[in-house]
Amino acid sequence: MLQSAYLKVLDGGARYDGRSSVRTWLFAVIRKSALDARRRRWLEVLGLGRWNHINGVPTQGVVPEAVEAVAERQRRGRVLQALAELPRRQREVLDLVFYHGMTIAEAAEVMGVSLGAARVHYDRGKRRLAREFALEDCS
Repeated sequence: MLQSAYLKVLDGGARYDGRSSVRTWLFAVIRKSALDARRRRWLEVLGLGRWNHINGVPTQGVVPEAVEAVAERQRRGRVLQALAELPRRQREVLDLVFYHGMTIAEAAEVMGVSLGAARVHYDRGKRRLAREFALEDCS
């Protein structure tokens, strides 16, 4: 995923146009590359499942590790869905802090917002996710 982002930069597939800082642009290229890779994996999984169903591949006798892997994939899917439903700024700051290991101050700089605004978006995003998963656990 990261490799494909760098390849896009090196081969000219992603071009810096000066509308943002280089750091912000690079993170956008990486984020879009990650989304493309996730979409490709999802389509591969769907295609494999469809192929198994059409060709009558049995699902009995599935290894417990495979069941756990599917459950983990479903949990990740729920988290990604919840993140996708957040407002853009909240999603961006949480992504930069949790997935890219930045501080809130660094995330604010990348996003081009004040530190106070980044803290507000960070806090609201975390609270909204916590409510979402608390409601989901009650159902």
